[in-house]
Amino acid sequence: MKEKVLMEDIVNLCKQYGFVYQGSEIYGGFANTWDFGPLGVELINNVKHAWWKRFVNEDFRTYGVDAGILMNPRVWEASGHVESFGDPKMDCKKCKQRFRADNLIEEYSNGEVAAEAMSNEELEKYIDDNHITCPNCGGFDWTKIRKFNPMFKTSRGTLENDADTVYLRPETCQGEYVNFLNVQRTSRAKIPFAIAQIGKSFRNEITPGNFLFRTIEFEQMELQKFCHDKDSMEFYEDYKKRAMDFILDLGLDKEKLRYHDHDKLAHYAKAACDIQYKFPIGWEELNGIHHRGTWDLSRHSEFSGKKMEYQDPETNEKYIPTVIEYSIGVGRLTLALLCEAYDEEKLENDTRIVMRFNPVIAPYKVAVLPLVKKYHKDKAEEVFKILSKEFTCTYDDTGSIGKRYRRQDVIGTPWCITIDDNTINDNTVTIRDRDSMQQITLPIDEVAKYISDKIKF
Repeated sequence: MKEKVLMEDIVNLCKQYGFVYQGSEIYGGFANTWDFGPLGVELINNVKHAWWKRFVNEDFRTYGVDAGILMNPRVWEASGHVESFGDPKMDCKKCKQRFRADNLIEEYSNGEVAAEAMSNEELEKYIDDNHITCPNCGGFDWTKIRKFNPMFKTSRGTLENDADTVYLRPETCQGEYVNFLNVQRTSRAKIPFAIAQIGKSFRNEITPGNFLFRTIEFEQMELQKFCHDKDSMEFYEDYKKRAMDFILDLGLDKEKLRYHDHDKLAHYAKAACDIQYKFPIGWEELNGIHHRGTWDLSRHSEFSGKKMEYQDPETNEKYIPTVIEYSIGVGRLTLALLCEAYDEEKLENDTRIVMRFNPVIAPYKVAVLPLVKKYHKDKAEEVFKILSKEFTCTYDDTGSIGKRYRRQDVIGTPWCITIDDNTINDNTVTIRDRDSMQQITLPIDEVAKYISDKIKF
């Protein structure tokens, strides 16, 4: 196993094999935007499916929604984003580039310093005391920190002077809050229950360029648990454990994960905790669990004029539910899984790069390989059609069988199925395991069950 995986290793592999491409690449790219390629889109879809299955399909008290990206602007007034949402940014006077002060400190300290808990004065002092230079030009001549609202603005209306300002949502959770009454009514949901969704958010922020870690367009998987305040800390602790169990089950190393309680809480919060992963850039936030109190529903009740109350059918008690939030970024989790899977294994005569994905999230579960294209192609295509009804499969008939095995290793395919003379004569195939490289022979009609038994989650 490679002693230290570098971000450069992950970026190069993703670009070379079709996991991730630079956004708008033929036009010279567009900073901090990325397109998922054929392998990447399968990988992120598998990650999202695993999360949805675990937290929605397997929990009868959780209900899914897909709220719109564009919302009534009053939503963002109620949430506080219009008035007080902002990032601490400073400019390099030498090259005129702008940076987030907290990101500069987190980069400098490899994630060891909790910069989000610092005041602007503390951020400036840390940067000055540690002589943190501009990542772009190396200069050390900073402006004072100023606050910039990172919400993207757009307009609704056909005439410019009639246009109303609307925002691309900077987070997805408001869609769950504004639909609390709808979901509770139509699903006849009883407290405690949760509303979950997976969706895109947008922030016009300066990012340090660490690949998928922080981007201006990102996808979130999250849920809001609505409960009585007396039970809230129990649910908070429960989601901390469930969030950790999920990423461990996906294959992240326990030694590279840790809880990080927030040093500074929002005025409405009782508790907040991140789960951090040790990326090649250092310890960084992977997901968050937050005790948000009754603030969100109370604010929407105030701004909308609608009572966001729940009436207990047994006690008739009326109250505004407390919210426990669990949120994890699709891109950030995918990056962690890519870093964890990457391995360079020294063999007797060479070194192979292998992506050791949990089979549950591997882009392709099976590669079908005709041993000799001239003789085995038709049978291989027949097997592909059978297995592709059950799993995501790929087909490769170019080059020697050894080279094709290596190609599948580097994209993380758990099993290669070789079609040869025995397949034609007696309907058996050779199955090669990615991690051990060992091979077994099975009848074709037993292959699907053999693989299915190994990818249960």
